[in-house]
Amino acid sequence: MARTRVLIVEDSLTVRRRLREVLEADPQIEIVGEAEDGRRAIELCEQLRPDVITMDMMLPHITGLGATEHIMAHFPTPILICSSSVNRAEVFKTYDALAAGAVDVLEKPSGDDPDGHWERRFVETVKLVSRIRVITHLRARLGALGRPQSGPVVAVDHRARARETCDIVAIGASTGGPGTVVEILRALPASFPLPLLLVLHINEPFAANFADWLDGQGPLRVSYANDGEPLSAAAGRVVMAPPDRHLVVRNRRLRLTLDAERNSCRPSIDELFESLAEEYGSSVTACLLTGMGRDGAAGLLEIRKAGGLTIAQDEASSVVFGMPREAVRLGAAMRVLPPGQIGALLASLAAVTREVTP
Repeated sequence: MARTRVLIVEDSLTVRRRLREVLEADPQIEIVGEAEDGRRAIELCEQLRPDVITMDMMLPHITGLGATEHIMAHFPTPILICSSSVNRAEVFKTYDALAAGAVDVLEKPSGDDPDGHWERRFVETVKLVSRIRVITHLRARLGALGRPQSGPVVAVDHRARARETCDIVAIGASTGGPGTVVEILRALPASFPLPLLLVLHINEPFAANFADWLDGQGPLRVSYANDGEPLSAAAGRVVMAPPDRHLVVRNRRLRLTLDAERNSCRPSIDELFESLAEEYGSSVTACLLTGMGRDGAAGLLEIRKAGGLTIAQDEASSVVFGMPREAVRLGAAMRVLPPGQIGALLASLAAVTREVTP
């Protein structure tokens, strides 16, 4: 069995040696190179074509973000961000890198983890990320990060729109989700009138500021949900499930719960989707995007059974087709679309929607 070939990118010699030591202890992993700055990371990635890269964000010459953008645009390679940054601006760069195509993010060892816990998690994550089929991201070729790029106009079947009005939109995503969610939100008008509820799986401690970052990526305001908030107050904005809380809707109010994990996830997409199927039925539009596992598929099926409109991201545009594939397998997805067409469809729904009732 071929070993997993890893390129380590880290400017600290001490940390680099520690990462190498942990990875080399696994006989299924081979270290093919090390880079201390972003420029060298790009050179080695092109020369060595590793299976996976561990990428630090704070690098000299070319930052981890710059290196990620270039690699994903020119020779896409699975990237695991390894960061210890807690500064808000630096964490935002991590989100930028995830949107640019990095697969996942893991904190560096803190020194106070239980014996061997971080090491096992690190090795398992490296192996998992290495198996993901990444796609090309054209950010570095198209222009500056964060500047919306114009795309092709997507035709929408206007004959179908009349019956596809809705009162609420829900989106669930996991691995590869940040970039896809940004693409969809940028396709929506600033006048989008509906509440849009979002569940995104992202590792702690990096989840805490994600809503603030997403707030600056498109025309709609984004914030974490407040327990007990009337759903009517969420009209025209994006409301996210906060870290380690399920987001559900009960009696037309947003509720945050500490119920048990679902599909090893909290927040769980299934929890949100199933609550919406029960509460809103046919007036829900739900989208299940790229992600590993099956979270959201069963909930999407419940929304379809209730008469709502259900959408899954297509395989070609998904970083990981796991969750959408499960939805398709269950017969939960009425439409299977790329992100650009999902955004266009949601925008068209908003044009004919009914007013949300409190």
